[in-house]
Amino acid sequence: MGAGVAQKSGGGGRRGRRRRPAAMSEINVTPFVDVMLVLLIIFMVAAPMMTVGVPVELPETAATALPQEEQEPLTITLTAEGQVLLMSNETPEEDLVAKLRAIAEERQDDKIFLRADGAVPYAKVAEVMGALNAGGFRKIGLVTEQGGPRLDGSGN
Repeated sequence: MGAGVAQKSGGGGRRGRRRRPAAMSEINVTPFVDVMLVLLIIFMVAAPMMTVGVPVELPETAATALPQEEQEPLTITLTAEGQVLLMSNETPEEDLVAKLRAIAEERQDDKIFLRADGAVPYAKVAEVMGALNAGGFRKIGLVTEQGGPRLDGSGN
């Protein structure tokens, strides 16, 4: 697994004297490839576990999940403590519309997802939805957990 020795044949030397074999100067890439493949597998397994979110008790509904998109979705989170988070950064309510307008100018999609804790009053959710609309986002998706009660009485 290291450098090998290449034998040279040929004459031209004195009798009785031995020539030293020349060192092989080629790089063996097999161990390098092995290490890179192991690292790739480690990162592929660990990457999904690195996503950290804000803990929110989402209400449960009977709605199905939306299909995944190419661009990372923009999310607003309302916590039970009254915090407003834009993605994972806490944002003061008075700065929310200005930040949303700046983001809307940069993004091609005007879709945003609203995650609200079940303990947040509906008036607060409606207020934030108004701010999202004023900030330039017209497609607002409400994020819920699946498996909630249905209106037809069919349980979970």
